[in-house]
Amino acid sequence: MSSGFKRFRGTDTYLVNDALQAAVNCALALERPLLVKGEPGTGKTLLAEAVAKDLGLPLLTWHVKSTTRAQDGLYVYDTVQRLYDSRFGDGDVKDIQRYIKLGPLGQAFASPQRTVLLIDEVDKADIEFPNDLLHELDRMRFRINETGQEIVATERPVVIITSNNEKELPDAFLRRCVFHFIDFPDPELMARIVRVHHPNLDEALAKQAIEIFYELRSLTRLRKRPSTSELIDWIGALKAAGIAPRELERELPFIGALLKKEQDLIALAEAMPRGRRPRA
Repeated sequence: MSSGFKRFRGTDTYLVNDALQAAVNCALALERPLLVKGEPGTGKTLLAEAVAKDLGLPLLTWHVKSTTRAQDGLYVYDTVQRLYDSRFGDGDVKDIQRYIKLGPLGQAFASPQRTVLLIDEVDKADIEFPNDLLHELDRMRFRINETGQEIVATERPVVIITSNNEKELPDAFLRRCVFHFIDFPDPELMARIVRVHHPNLDEALAKQAIEIFYELRSLTRLRKRPSTSELIDWIGALKAAGIAPRELERELPFIGALLKKEQDLIALAEAMPRGRRPRA
């Protein structure tokens, strides 16, 4: 680890435990992509923003789709715009460079300074995409075929890749990444997260809201368990309405901020003790 290595410690608004902090710093030291998994709401995507903020680096984001190819991340040749300009425009259509659009990976390579590159939901793409992606990251350079220009990276980007486990990732891809599974926050860490987003929240209301939140997550029949962001929203609604902690003992207001499926609302209503009821 070089003397110039800067450690990631989290930010004021993105709290991390020791395991996640160690995983990020391992990826930084080895200059390897960090592959993060975890259930929705554990902060996989927001991690890249936090790393960029803490290290003082610009952030580039690449949202992967089912049709995404590794080539798309490097550059796109806009033939449609060139054809349109040749018919109706007054620009120089012979200047092909005008129609070359760098993708997020290409921008990271072309950047004069180090960047953080988020590759979000890598498992949505074709099975060959991850290996093609790492091939480009290993080379750290690419050629624009239409112009012959070669772009060579001066700084290796900090690459954070998220996956939702929609499909199995190739072993070759996994071997070349640092891996971390982000555990769902325990109640103690969740209380700290809540205080970050609602610093003036009544302690009794915070305690009771968090207890109810984990009770909901423990219901075995839920199809979609509420996430951290949904808890933050729910508490915000409780604050705005002036809900007192004792009111949560009788009913659960704004339950639609936590549960988003009709089947889950039914499961909750059946599980709640008599005399207590959910309320939209």
